[in-house]
Amino acid sequence: MPSLLVMNGQAHEFDRPAPIAPWWSFTKTVLAATALSLVRDGLIELDEPVLNQPFTLRQLLRHESGLADYGELAEYHDAVAGNEDAWPVIEMMQRLEGARLRYRPGTGWRYSNVGYLFVVRLIEQLTELTLEEAIRRRVLTPLGLSSVRFAKTRADLKECQGGNTLNYDPAWVYHGLLIGPLSQAALLLDRLLAGQLLPSTLLQAMQTAKPLGGPIPGRPWIAPGYGLGLMQGSIEGGLILSGHTGCGPGSVIAVYRVCDGNASACCAGFEMGANEGAVEAHVVQRLVQALRHGADNA
Repeated sequence: MPSLLVMNGQAHEFDRPAPIAPWWSFTKTVLAATALSLVRDGLIELDEPVLNQPFTLRQLLRHESGLADYGELAEYHDAVAGNEDAWPVIEMMQRLEGARLRYRPGTGWRYSNVGYLFVVRLIEQLTELTLEEAIRRRVLTPLGLSSVRFAKTRADLKECQGGNTLNYDPAWVYHGLLIGPLSQAALLLDRLLAGQLLPSTLLQAMQTAKPLGGPIPGRPWIAPGYGLGLMQGSIEGGLILSGHTGCGPGSVIAVYRVCDGNASACCAGFEMGANEGAVEAHVVQRLVQALRHGADNA
């Protein structure tokens, strides 16, 4: 399984050169960082209603907005499996009854890609830029990254490891699908959580997670939670894992960082035909080895 490790801010590549990969839901972490840069710059507050809606930016980023998700629709899965073109946004929202809140914002938790579509709309409205340009200016360039972009067509995904063998339309990811080298994913998360983009108050808010129960069978989480665009919780050994897993047709990516005293390690792993637990376990193993033995022995 190809993976890229960053130890104490320095990149160490293993096995073979880091592939270009679809970032799937690790894109949410980048969207959250972009949105939080708007809070940093005084363009919006975390706890004010957004886009004339009853939910706040914090609730959107932490999946507490009350919005549903199109992954609940059987016809969505049928359409993806049939290699169909993505529905227009308006059609997806109609099929889902996406404007109807399933619970009062802030009173529950429900993973929602639709919630991050609202985050995208907010970013574009407040910056008066396209999403891609806003992310480039506010996150990628400040963190020294230049080889990340959005996949907009099926041909774009052919550049990724394994190609687009399933003929998947990336427009099915309605909040946008970033693609880029694993090295860029690991460096982005490491530099973000090391404080190179956001002030400490916003980083603390980002890493303040809502507890989501106990251990997850087949996955390394002991006490999983969700922060602002971050999956976060404890794993074996008392370490706190921060980052995001993403999965789509045919592949999984997991990008996580841990700290132990003054030492930090960040790892991005990607695999075709794997499940979330297997890729997360590989990444956690690399992180634990790095902290115990140093990057040279990881």
